[in-house]
Amino acid sequence: MSTTRPVLTAIRAGLTAGRIELRQTFTNGQDLWNYLFPPVIMILVMFFMRNSEVQNTGFSLATMTLPSTLGMGIAFTGLMSTAAILVIDREDGTLLRAKAIPHGMIGYLVRKIVLVTGMSLVSFLLLLLAGSSLFDGLQLSDPHVWLTLAWLIPIGLLATMPIGAVLGSIISNARNMGVIMVPNMALIGISGIFYPITEYPGWLQGIAQVFPIYWLGLGMRSAMLPDAMVTVEIADSWRHWETFGVLAAWAVVGLIVAPIVLRRMARRESGSSVAARREKALQRTF
Repeated sequence: MSTTRPVLTAIRAGLTAGRIELRQTFTNGQDLWNYLFPPVIMILVMFFMRNSEVQNTGFSLATMTLPSTLGMGIAFTGLMSTAAILVIDREDGTLLRAKAIPHGMIGYLVRKIVLVTGMSLVSFLLLLLAGSSLFDGLQLSDPHVWLTLAWLIPIGLLATMPIGAVLGSIISNARNMGVIMVPNMALIGISGIFYPITEYPGWLQGIAQVFPIYWLGLGMRSAMLPDAMVTVEIADSWRHWETFGVLAAWAVVGLIVAPIVLRRMARRESGSSVAARREKALQRTF
């Protein structure tokens, strides 16, 4: 009991701090821009796609792309935002301060989980509301949509956030974020987000199916598009069980690997390492 109580206290503190940090993002101009800019860009892209038809189905490519980008957004935020936050917090000493507090790392991780989850949901809702008001064809009134989203979004975040934490632990400074940004954008390009994946060569389809981005896009399409649109998918199937299985596998691997990597990274954190990173940041600035 004496061991459990401090851990529970740290979790509660993390939940409270995460909610506060999430609320603060709505009062910061840069954070508001980060919320609004991606949906605006996606809406513009889909606007120019609105007159294109998906493989002679009579269905708009823009409408097919909307749920795909919603899935992409969950993956992108879970992976890139988690990695970026961890890199920045290492550089400015936030992580070192958390490490110095008893059970502080537990509270820190809970805080960041709340923050990234909240950011993902806000971005998701902004794009969904804007996109569904402009492009017809989504089946949002069907309860099946919300039942699918109820399991797809949590497992999508579980599949991507731990991997983002691993990458954030490995990357030494924010300037190196391009190391994961470039392959991430390449995966988006081959994952059927903006065009049916069945139009790509088989070997590209195989690569895309290894990673969460494709499966989150597929899961969102299965929830929001008419059943007739399944004909442009691999095997003419929405493959719900495969979607759950692949995302669950990534979640399990991430939840096993991430704590190990985070512990090792936290042990290496010291005042001198933080000072060295700050010095490098100042040199980049000037």
